[in-house]
Amino acid sequence: MIDFQSINIEIPDFNSEFFVLSFTKLLEQESKVLGDISIIFVTDSYLLEMNQKYLDHDYYTDIITFDYCVTNIVSGDLFISVDRVQENAGIVNVGFLTELHRVMIHGILHLCGYKDKTDEEKRVMRALENKYLN
Repeated sequence: MIDFQSINIEIPDFNSEFFVLSFTKLLEQESKVLGDISIIFVTDSYLLEMNQKYLDHDYYTDIITFDYCVTNIVSGDLFISVDRVQENAGIVNVGFLTELHRVMIHGILHLCGYKDKTDEEKRVMRALENKYLN
């Protein structure tokens, strides 16, 4: 089950059915099973506090993923900064919903086991994001 929530901000206006179907197909192609995923929309300041508290990082980010997967059952929490997604959409010259979709795909890919610490991991992650966006 995929659940959409928010903390101190309104949930963006988007077609949640489309996203659920998109993520279900992504998981099928990755040979994974959908467990419980919460997508929580927050502000920049809220996500910065989480980044500092849980990851010891002192910078803004668009998403933080908490992985609760067991074997091939994909479960976790995706905390997404609506502020950061909006800003990044402008920087890369795409619509808000396109950037939001990319960020959510990014989080789901982390739950599938993909990392993005090295240059090679980042290249693979970006290629998969583009694949699943299309």
